[in-house]
Amino acid sequence: MSVPPNVTPQTRWRCARCGNLTRFDVTRRSRVREFVHLDLSGESSVEEREVLDETLEQVRCRWCDATDIEVVARPEAVDG
Repeated sequence: MSVPPNVTPQTRWRCARCGNLTRFDVTRRSRVREFVHLDLSGESSVEEREVLDETLEQVRCRWCDATDIEVVARPEAVDG
């Protein structure tokens, strides 16, 4: 099983089995640096997040559960 590349502004994923273009379960492994702010009550929120390393591990079609995902060109935008 091969992992498709990440999508770009010019490409998108498509399930080779059912044709799905919109719903995928994506598994990624990430290493990040975050700036965490704790308020006086102890509640935390992430104010900045920097991705140091990220690996796409699997893309699976949400509709038919296939992992045969291909990268296709996005349609050209239509001016109207």
